[in-house]
Amino acid sequence: MLRNGLEPWHLLVVLAVVILLFGSKKLPEMARGLGKSMRILKAETKALREDDAPAADAAAAAPGTAQSTAAPQQPADAQARPAAVAPTNITKATETPRSTTA
Repeated sequence: MLRNGLEPWHLLVVLAVVILLFGSKKLPEMARGLGKSMRILKAETKALREDDAPAADAAAAAPGTAQSTAAPQQPADAQARPAAVAPTNITKATETPRSTTA
């Protein structure tokens, strides 16, 4: 029954359902939005790679410096994380502690 997986007529049925759900006018808008988001994602990943490249070049140029042996520094705009809070047990005012003696 499911030997061939997806066949061409399956794709046509899926395409027809998508057109019925979203309408033919919404599909080009959705495709444009998807294209814009993909371009933004590509530009941001390229910028991140370019930001990492100068730091790697500086570490490779001066292997004997203290900076290359130290832990990686965080960016200046990074905010400090708050310390973890230990969990506490909270009891309601109507609850009374049970004694272990009988």
